Amino acid sequence: MSKPQYPHTPTVDQVDDYHGTAVRDPFRWLEDTTSDETKAWIEAQNELSVGFLEAVPSRERIQQRLTELWDFPKQWAPARMGGRYFQLRNTGLQNQDVLFVMDSLGEDARVLLDPNALSEDGTVAMSVWSVSPDGQWLAYATSASGSDWMTWHVRDVNTGKDLPDLVEWSKFSDASWRKDSSGFYYSRYEKPDPGKDYLAQNFFQKVFFHRLGEPQSSDVLVYERPDEKEWGFAVEVGKDDKYLIYSVWQGTDVRNRIFYQELETDGPVIELIPDLEAAYNFIGNDGPVLYLHTNLDAPLGRLIAVDVTQPGKAHWRTIVPESTDAIQLVKRVHDEFIVLYLHDAHHQLKRFDRDGKPLGIIELPALGSIPTQGNFLNLTGESEHDELFYVFNSFLYPPSSYRYDFQRGESELLFTPPIQLDHEDFTTEQVFATSKDGTRIPMFLSYKKGLERDGYNPTYLYGYGGFNIPLVPRFIVSHLAFIEMGGVLAWANLRGGGEYGEAWHQAGMLDTKQNVFDDFIACAEYLIAEKITSTPRLAITGRSNGGLLVGACIVQRPDLFGATVPVVGVMDMLRFHEFTIGWAWTSDYGSSKDPEQFKTLIQYSPLHNIKPDVDYPATLVVTSDHDDRVVPGHSFKFAAALQAAQAGDEPILIRIQTKAGHGVGKPTALMIEEATDILAFLAETLEIE
Repeated sequence: MSKPQYPHTPTVDQVDDYHGTAVRDPFRWLEDTTSDETKAWIEAQNELSVGFLEAVPSRERIQQRLTELWDFPKQWAPARMGGRYFQLRNTGLQNQDVLFVMDSLGEDARVLLDPNALSEDGTVAMSVWSVSPDGQWLAYATSASGSDWMTWHVRDVNTGKDLPDLVEWSKFSDASWRKDSSGFYYSRYEKPDPGKDYLAQNFFQKVFFHRLGEPQSSDVLVYERPDEKEWGFAVEVGKDDKYLIYSVWQGTDVRNRIFYQELETDGPVIELIPDLEAAYNFIGNDGPVLYLHTNLDAPLGRLIAVDVTQPGKAHWRTIVPESTDAIQLVKRVHDEFIVLYLHDAHHQLKRFDRDGKPLGIIELPALGSIPTQGNFLNLTGESEHDELFYVFNSFLYPPSSYRYDFQRGESELLFTPPIQLDHEDFTTEQVFATSKDGTRIPMFLSYKKGLERDGYNPTYLYGYGGFNIPLVPRFIVSHLAFIEMGGVLAWANLRGGGEYGEAWHQAGMLDTKQNVFDDFIACAEYLIAEKITSTPRLAITGRSNGGLLVGACIVQRPDLFGATVPVVGVMDMLRFHEFTIGWAWTSDYGSSKDPEQFKTLIQYSPLHNIKPDVDYPATLVVTSDHDDRVVPGHSFKFAAALQAAQAGDEPILIRIQTKAGHGVGKPTALMIEEATDILAFLAETLEIE
């Protein structure tokens, strides 16, 4: 390849003092994503990257195959609410999933809400939804262009028509209905002033009650803590309508507090668990007894019962004790506890009675997972119901929905999508790499059968490693397309995630964050040592915190990779807390405001460890102009700095998607476009025919 002619990127004489250390920030001006100068830079960079990508000979073929693979019908787990069944479906290439309703399983479903009709280009998404206990009302929140801001609406399930109700400026919130279906609780912020700096506007989250048919101005303020501006509130009405349960979160810290309020008496909010000492997830209640999934004194998790009339820890009871596998979540269905375990990074489902007695396993079809991300949990059921619904998927197994019948003790397949793929041609195995400090790191490998270990296989290594989020096997069309191209998908389970509980998480956060990068590098070295691939044929990628992972590995080991694709990454570890929700990530990363944490952050911050005159691997930085979670300035500055430092001929490109955000609610058409460009980049740089 000949070295690209990069657009000119001016520098400024910006120097910041961090506890006596002077740090240059020559591309600070790119943080202003709305300035004319930045817009011109974006246009020039996109012109370069589009020209490169559209010239890839196989790009058109890749896009065609991706579209074919993506075009399969999807049916997510039904949810039984208010005597009806609700289900998200997609015919294949619809930009957004469509919500259907049925009076009984198996009957013809009717469309309740089609988000594709909310905008011409599919960039308005339904972020969250909740059905009233009587099954008559649907509260649903929409967001535009991938933004975290949401607007709540209410739809009549019988007529499919919206009420005039409109609730704005909500973010990071669900809707929890009163049992009489008179209205719902939600959390929101004040309306931001576009003329003022976002962080200077004294934002904090408040809990409101919205009564059906009334304007937002009449919503009742239920709880606020102006003295604790970093607190957020997830509220849920208990099953008997007697208590309102508050899960009080603080940024992305996995730990939280639990408060409650007696609704019958409109009593004060009681701080049941006032200290930020552990994670507590509210599962349900029997009167004053709350069931909580916690990691207190149990890094792998346990289920406990807490009686609010006897709140002291001496009275707490363990229902399901900690085991050798991490508990990811607990559901209460059929008056039982259904526990989703992580066993070496894949899922197992187990049943327990109300006292914690094991009742057996709900067998899953293969080594894989139940998707727990997205706008609705794919494990549904209620305490009074005798059926559980779930979706199962894996790297080579498309999402399929099942119904578990508690009376028969069996699962039945409800729907599996027809897909243009011969599964017998592919396989998945789990291997373990050894990290720098001797820790065993699980990694899944998916590839075509008959793989020759000659060091020549193009390989796509994916990782995340943060915020207690486990990477479980998932069906991702673009990854499947890469395998079809003769590649190997390597899915790394790094420290910092939740694969082995809280201890695994803590081993990759704050001052131990370097372990995550060491783990990823060890996985890359394993793939080379085992002759699965070699440096010129090895690509790495990750999204968000995974983009940080890729950025750190680029600057720490530029010699190890043939291509890199950091997507919406956190690249400036000294200033991330200055933008939108970035302050919330300090629980995992720390903050440059702290002298000791600054020393850790500057050691691995991707932006600040780029060195001049180094041969960096071919890199495609991917971001979106409307990303209000990891603002695009991170990627802009990193790409500019990497282009300026590149000594070799390998391209350093940045792809900036317009009218898109961090990824939530992204239309199918834009996802296919992004996946096409990434695979075309890999085809060119890894020399895949």
